[in-house]
Amino acid sequence: MGAMYHDEKGKFYTEKVAKDMILATIQTTTHRIRGYIHIRINERLKNELDRDEPFMAVTNAVVFDQQGEILYRHEFIAVRKTHIVWVMPDDQAFNPQSEESAG
Repeated sequence: MGAMYHDEKGKFYTEKVAKDMILATIQTTTHRIRGYIHIRINERLKNELDRDEPFMAVTNAVVFDQQGEILYRHEFIAVRKTHIVWVMPDDQAFNPQSEESAG
């Protein structure tokens, strides 16, 4: 862990920002990407998308072409946020047809 600092009130700060990993699928204007998005602890994915940073880090990324074929895999890619069409956290994904038949 990096250096730790504290203010006059005793609050501690570190150089690194603690983040959670969320498995997600990202649709860009030209590709679909599946991998881990890193968001600040106790925050929503939307907050990370709304940050004033031009790129979003994706780790263990798999990039697919428009036909769903794997183009490449990489441990890290930076996706320009302006190219993102939608993002779906995979842990929250469901199949509406299986939901209807379950009821």
